[in-house]
Amino acid sequence: MKKILFGILLMLSLGSIAEAQELNTDPILSPWSEKVDPAKPLPEYPRPQMIRESWSNLNGSWDYAILEKGSPAPNRFQGKITVPYPVESYLSGVLKPVGSEQELWYKRELQIPKAQRKGRVLLHFGAVDWEAEVFINGKSVGKHQGGYDPFSFDITTYLNPGQSQDLMVRVWDPTDQGPQPRGKQVNRPRGIWYTPVTGIWQTVWLEYVPENYIAGLKISPDWDNGTFEILPDVHLGQGEYKMTVSATDKGKLVGKAEANLGQSIKLKINEPKSWSPDNPHLYDIQVRLMKGNRKVDEVRSYGALRKIAISYDENGMQRMALNGETLFQYGPLDQGWWPDGLYTAPTDEALLFDIEKTKELGFNMIRKHVKVEPARWYYHCDRVGILVWQDMPSGDMGNVWEPKPGIYRKGMDKDRSVESEAIFRKEWKAIIDAFYHFPSIVVWVPFNEAWGQFKTKEITEWTKSYDPSRLVNSASGGNFELEGNKLVGDIFDVHNYPDPVMPSPELFGKINILTLGEFGGLGLPIEGHTWQEKDNWGYQSFKNEEELWTRYQRLIGDLKLLIPKGLAAAVYTQTTDVEVEVNGLMTYDRKVIKFPAEVMKRLHQTLYD
Repeated sequence: MKKILFGILLMLSLGSIAEAQELNTDPILSPWSEKVDPAKPLPEYPRPQMIRESWSNLNGSWDYAILEKGSPAPNRFQGKITVPYPVESYLSGVLKPVGSEQELWYKRELQIPKAQRKGRVLLHFGAVDWEAEVFINGKSVGKHQGGYDPFSFDITTYLNPGQSQDLMVRVWDPTDQGPQPRGKQVNRPRGIWYTPVTGIWQTVWLEYVPENYIAGLKISPDWDNGTFEILPDVHLGQGEYKMTVSATDKGKLVGKAEANLGQSIKLKINEPKSWSPDNPHLYDIQVRLMKGNRKVDEVRSYGALRKIAISYDENGMQRMALNGETLFQYGPLDQGWWPDGLYTAPTDEALLFDIEKTKELGFNMIRKHVKVEPARWYYHCDRVGILVWQDMPSGDMGNVWEPKPGIYRKGMDKDRSVESEAIFRKEWKAIIDAFYHFPSIVVWVPFNEAWGQFKTKEITEWTKSYDPSRLVNSASGGNFELEGNKLVGDIFDVHNYPDPVMPSPELFGKINILTLGEFGGLGLPIEGHTWQEKDNWGYQSFKNEEELWTRYQRLIGDLKLLIPKGLAAAVYTQTTDVEVEVNGLMTYDRKVIKFPAEVMKRLHQTLYD
């Protein structure tokens, strides 16, 4: 494996050696790398929760330049980059670092036909890490901060006459030199910390909408009453308008309603069907903006009737109930990294693969770990039928992790700056807003292992009040705050490697849901499928698949003993190997499944039985 300290080679043009980043320039590749069409990568519609027919995909070949921070927009560029793969990734075609002292510039030409200029032209970005400023024909349209939430700009008034338009994007990302959410990214990858991700890493696209249009939808299931509450966000001028909605089940009309603007719409479903991992039933939903009897705009969406809540067993212990029935939740810790695309899956087929394989191995849940995925990932979870615990990407590290997990002491929260707190709050809200739609998400996790954990009570209570339809795990494996004799949030979550343990039932079992947020981490490097040739790492390492499977069966046997005592959920580390970590159920390139799939599925079924 070739490793080049790019900061040394590019010091004169790219800034300080103190910011040097080490990149693997000869990574292993997933089977989908060769299926990527550099001219049309990730061509699928990027927003499945609100589909409009008139759109165009801007992924593909763009110009790029890496310049000193604060430099004017470049007149000349340094080469081509394949969007939306991060500049540090193999699939970008660049494989160069950026760092906090530099900025990454993108440029491409837009072709907007005259026929698409009758209404408004919206420019969408799935995600850009971290600060992005967008220019159309040399004029700044706006700036966005946040590496994990989608954003858009109305560029209509910035367009020149004719079809051809210039689009430029300036990106700055301080990685671990700033307080912003960054997940597992560091300038110097090692152990459980991975390669930096800079710039555009999700689909860029244009959407053509009428002057008056549906800008967003908030669809909330009411499982108890078999209804959906739909609240449209509408961009309007003058006039009288109303909204109509309808739901179909495999083409059959099962519900219809309408309401004046400004009101939520109650959509009653005939003979309602529940969504669950065993039966991931989705309803197609059509929403129309009407002026009199004339249709002004229309979008397609979908919804699912499901309810996540707290239940109690015969001993008074708290459990998690899906649709009124207690369900033990068990799934892998999913980092969402790729050897060839880093944050970005090579193809939509690859994005789906991890979810389907997780389901085939007998898991019913995924904990998406300190990363947020594209909307299509959650759509696939909704379709396939798998529960999701969604972490907030961590950042601004440095506070103390209490050595006795679960015992909160005053002063253990990090004292973050006003700027740092504001960044966290803004992006956490944006993430919840952006992914509220997806029924597979059943738990929000604001903090992990005290990484940047601050004002625990306040952040947890805000999360719970902002989205009361889901459970809140205040700090998975982190420091917990007592409020009276109850821990803040719904869940008491501890981490332990490799063997399973559980929080004390005597202390908190009847006032909090008890979970094991991480355990396992059994490591097995597979020759020819590792990020580097030697010095790979796992919490406990094995020589072959037989040894690994024997130890895993022991873990599950011990885990089963904890369920009758009150354990409500567990998370195994992890879905795949990631860089030097070899703890995966699969290798990093997804070419080897380390466990016998059918036998593992039967073993996991005993946890649910």
